[in-house]
Amino acid sequence: MITFLCSIVLLVIAFFVYGKLLDRVFGANPNRLTPAISEPDGVDFVPMSTWRVFLIQFLNIAGLGPIFGPILGALYGPVAFLWIIAGSIFAGGVHDYMSGMMSVRSGGMTMAEITGDYLGEFSRYAMLIISVVLLLFVGIVFVVGPAALLANLTFHPLGNGVFKGTIFADRGLWIGIIFVYYFISTIIPIDKIIGRIYPLFGAILMFMAFGIAGAMIYHHLAIPEITDMANFTHPGGTPVWPALIFTISCGAISGFHATQSPMMARSLKNENKGRIVFYGAMLTEAVIAMIWASVGMAFFPHGIEGLSEVLSKGGPGLVVNEVAVGYLGMAGGLLAILGVIVAPITSGDTAFRSIRLSISDRFKFPQAKMINRLYIAVPIFIISFFITKVGFTTIWLYFSFSNQLLSTFVLWTATAYLLKNRKNFWISAIPGVFMSASLVGYILTAKVFPFGLSHSIALESGIATAIVILIYLFRLESLKIRGKIKFRTDNADERKFEAPNTDKVIL
Repeated sequence: MITFLCSIVLLVIAFFVYGKLLDRVFGANPNRLTPAISEPDGVDFVPMSTWRVFLIQFLNIAGLGPIFGPILGALYGPVAFLWIIAGSIFAGGVHDYMSGMMSVRSGGMTMAEITGDYLGEFSRYAMLIISVVLLLFVGIVFVVGPAALLANLTFHPLGNGVFKGTIFADRGLWIGIIFVYYFISTIIPIDKIIGRIYPLFGAILMFMAFGIAGAMIYHHLAIPEITDMANFTHPGGTPVWPALIFTISCGAISGFHATQSPMMARSLKNENKGRIVFYGAMLTEAVIAMIWASVGMAFFPHGIEGLSEVLSKGGPGLVVNEVAVGYLGMAGGLLAILGVIVAPITSGDTAFRSIRLSISDRFKFPQAKMINRLYIAVPIFIISFFITKVGFTTIWLYFSFSNQLLSTFVLWTATAYLLKNRKNFWISAIPGVFMSASLVGYILTAKVFPFGLSHSIALESGIATAIVILIYLFRLESLKIRGKIKFRTDNADERKFEAPNTDKVIL
């Protein structure tokens, strides 16, 4: 329990310490007009209060990832805690903050457009393709996942569903209902549905997470401590690196978050609130990941072996069901399970919205008119419907890879942005090096790729990749110090976004 409690304290401290460092390095300026203030259109550029923007951002990124991922990551033992804490503070938090604030500075542009501006045209289209594919995977996974949970909704761990024998036990029905909701939320103004129902969804999700945490502390759950090195095991013998990086993504670093941040960049009223919205949401998600990783390690008899047995019977969904009902009873368990259902739905709806925005940004297709939104949305949903016929496991494997590939792209885009604006680029470059090396290791060893090389070769290749990139970065640092790099200037942007009345912007 000491490791768990200390980890939560570290996340809180990081928000105030490292988060403020990010603000200083980036140069958040409360006197600049944000896109929500300078370019409101009533559809996507809609100013909203900071608490509402934070809550939407949090729910956008908190899908099944920070619940299912940490449950699966718990099989690795307390090393999962190290990755959640270090990953969220120094990698995921930086990733989310930079993607959101770069979008604010670029007029609310999506990451594909920002990447193209800083890494070139090839990167622009590569990022667009990766983003759209990832968002399709996210949308589909977050249709099929909650539909299956709803169809099998239970009050009891043994699985006698309350919908058993009724039409509501049909997964296809729930897929249709969720698709209809996603379509509506994709094409109407962001403040009409998403901005109104998310507070309720947020309350359910928070009840689920902190209800489980409170019960865990009350019952003095024997959570393994990080000091016990013997706990760094996995029942299947899978090496920690790079598998853990791809198992726990949304609780540490996830490229999907960068597709969501530009939506909130279009609703943020002031730059000095970016730390709360982007960095704060990531650290809050890390808290949820810590809760579920802890419960996964300690709730079941025989610890990790007991968790492995339950996972083999019903996957992470059965784990959630047994923990929720076991700790919170039938009524509380039902709310907790609904929280797990709500989480992916609040990410799936904005995933499709992000696809619309990414395509419209690239092809300069205005979205103020409903007909223009339909031109993009209708084909997206037709394609998505047919992809739902592909196996869930296959989609999830490719989702994991594309997710972390995108996060690496974003970190290098942030590095280029900071370098070209005379900033300390190491805050994004260091996690960029780690993620690049992890991608190399994953490609060489993962079953979804044809190489199938040994872990030792993958480790050596990852280290070599990191060394080469670091040598290049140190050369860039040397050139920067000697003044041999041409830097961009934001003078034109400063004039465009300078606030005529600071009080109005801050409020």
